[in-house]
Amino acid sequence: MNFKESLDSGRFVVIAEIQPPKGNDLSEVFQSAELLRGRVTAINVPDLQNAIMRLGSLSLCALLKAKGMEVIFNLSCSNRNRLALQSELLNASALGLKNILLLQGDHPSIGDHFEAQPVFDLDVMGLLGAAKRLQEGYDLMGNDLKGKPQFFTGTQINAAAKGHVLDLEVMDMEKKIRLGVDFFFTNPIYEVSLFENFIKKVAHFKVPIIVGITLLKSVGMARYINKHVEGASIPEALIDRLMKASDKRQASVEIAGDLIKELRPLCQGVQIIPIGWEDLIPSVLDYAGL
Repeated sequence: MNFKESLDSGRFVVIAEIQPPKGNDLSEVFQSAELLRGRVTAINVPDLQNAIMRLGSLSLCALLKAKGMEVIFNLSCSNRNRLALQSELLNASALGLKNILLLQGDHPSIGDHFEAQPVFDLDVMGLLGAAKRLQEGYDLMGNDLKGKPQFFTGTQINAAAKGHVLDLEVMDMEKKIRLGVDFFFTNPIYEVSLFENFIKKVAHFKVPIIVGITLLKSVGMARYINKHVEGASIPEALIDRLMKASDKRQASVEIAGDLIKELRPLCQGVQIIPIGWEDLIPSVLDYAGL
């Protein structure tokens, strides 16, 4: 059963993020992917995440698909103009990649090529609109296509938003759904109460929401996320739990597993973001009873 069929059937989905390498040695990536075979619904492959130059999402998705794995191709607005974005969507379709996650992307100034020029010719709404037009058989200039791609389209939302920011997020969700969004990924969630509040506001949309959970590797990482990652809120109780743990890897597994148990009744799936600890994903799933 593929990703779309799993969501359509009401099955709780498990997505694992696997970061492309900085180079073309794929041995570790393939090893990580094999560990997850049969344990996850799909593998999500980021596109130049955090503005770090890496192998692209497109090639790694195509290679993993050739190995029989379900994948989610990522495409962001930060590094390509509208010509390249539309062409990349057609490239993905020609390679048989149907699951796509369309994102705003990160500004190059935060990455390892900080002198690179940002593009942002389209914002994420414009990119979603472009994908919708392509599936209708036209490009953004109204030119006919010879063959129409078909996608299962997702994008990201800030499910930890509060106050007026939450109201704006709900309005954006409605616009994105009108542009053809079939599912949403959230930013990493650590406070279940915030997500409960968010779900009350958006349940009427009836669009699957997949919650992000990043494995916390250290107290320093947790505090960095709280300070620098927009929309992230890690409670002090979790940070204290990590601080007191003698085995940080096991503590990370248990924190993620407990969050999954609490979030499972509220969402349609989770995305586990391992940040280099891909080998712990099976342990997280075992702990969470998945």
